[in-house]
Amino acid sequence: MPAPTLNVTLTATLPADTDCRIYPITKDAGIALPLEASVLIAEAAKASRFSGEAGGWFEMFVSEGGRSVRVALLGTGEGKTADLEKAGGTIAARLLTSGVKHVALVAGDLSAESLASLSLAVRLRGWRFDTYRTKQAETQKPSIESIAFVSGVDASEAAFVHADALVAGVSFTRELVAEPGNIIYPESFVERCRPLADLGIEISVLDEDDMAKLGMGALLGVAQGSARKPRMIALRWDGSAGAQAEPLAFVGKGVTFDSGGISIKGAAGMEDMKWDMGGAGAVVGLMKALALRKAKAHVVGVCGLVENMPDGNAQRPGDVVTSMSGQTIEVINTDAEGRLVLADALWWTQKTFAPKTVVNLATLTGAIIAALADQYGGLFSNDDALAAKLTKAGEETGERLWRFPMGDVYDKMIDSPIADMKNTGARYAGSITAAQFLKRYILDGVAWAHLDIAGMVWSDKAGTVFEKGATGYGVRLLDRLVTELAEG
Repeated sequence: MPAPTLNVTLTATLPADTDCRIYPITKDAGIALPLEASVLIAEAAKASRFSGEAGGWFEMFVSEGGRSVRVALLGTGEGKTADLEKAGGTIAARLLTSGVKHVALVAGDLSAESLASLSLAVRLRGWRFDTYRTKQAETQKPSIESIAFVSGVDASEAAFVHADALVAGVSFTRELVAEPGNIIYPESFVERCRPLADLGIEISVLDEDDMAKLGMGALLGVAQGSARKPRMIALRWDGSAGAQAEPLAFVGKGVTFDSGGISIKGAAGMEDMKWDMGGAGAVVGLMKALALRKAKAHVVGVCGLVENMPDGNAQRPGDVVTSMSGQTIEVINTDAEGRLVLADALWWTQKTFAPKTVVNLATLTGAIIAALADQYGGLFSNDDALAAKLTKAGEETGERLWRFPMGDVYDKMIDSPIADMKNTGARYAGSITAAQFLKRYILDGVAWAHLDIAGMVWSDKAGTVFEKGATGYGVRLLDRLVTELAEG
């Protein structure tokens, strides 16, 4: 069952069943409310040092029309998108389990774009994955049933349509990433994506036999130790009405559970490896968002889906496999499996769809977490213009990226004495040598970027627009890139 999202509506009048009224306040603005207790509220807020800073919150009960009314002041800072998203997230963080059922935000003269940012953030921050909880205290259960934005703005405004699509796309990604490995595996991942065809997305799937015929020895080598059969799924959306012959291509690593294979991981934290398909999750979430907002772009999303397990048939350290490109790989470490999956997925994507721009996403290396923690995704690219656009998109959406160097000196680190390359380099620069590995599978003339998002798809603490757990990282970033590259 998909995790529910908060219900946000637009209305011209204050609903009669409102439990809590929220009034947005910009930074250092005066507080004058259409309430009998306006002066009291302003004095109390000042005494509590509420100043309208983004995400600031002041709450109290007052008497209005002979009854008690719960009133909250919400700081919107300078009104920038980041400020508004922080404010929207605050609404969910403060009220989701507060006992309040019906919330109304009295929007005043806020624009459609501002309200859309608030709406996006409150729904993303209020998303929870409670699918398998059978017992919860009442105080832990979400209580909000509706959130009304009191405004003259129409819900058909483009900003709201876009926000609705992003909420749906990010929520789909989070759902897939949050599900355990016994529920989401290659075949069930594909089945979760099947309903996207109803949105106009063209779906094609390769099974094990198809991939064997194509010579995908790198991907199949990872999958051979698991009882779960591998899959490759391609989703195509053409909202350009045929005007864009060459699609933008996004390729996601979809290791639905990663034990490390024969090079098995330590037991501590291995349960987290259900989210090693976060790159694939972001790709399909993006495709859902693009279709829902009817993006005027031609885009292909491809996911290589495997489970990496250590049975008697599993790939061994020292094995040599042949990728679809014909290049051979000495497998030094079976826990460096994501690049093997991507090698065949990238090659097949380029040969099948002939894109001029390819971006792949993967929870690829622990080294990227050592370098950037959970603050940035790693960016590697053969094209400065593409890297700049991705960096800009990251800043604009809050899904930030930091570019790393590449070059021959790093590429030599993955040369093998018995094959064309090794799947791991030396001890250091692990994220860079992984990127160099992938670059060997990019055709001449293709602008390519690799996003190592290992530190970004899951969080042990709540953020501005996500609760602890699956973040949905990548969907908003790539959606912004599509807008820049194909819809500008």
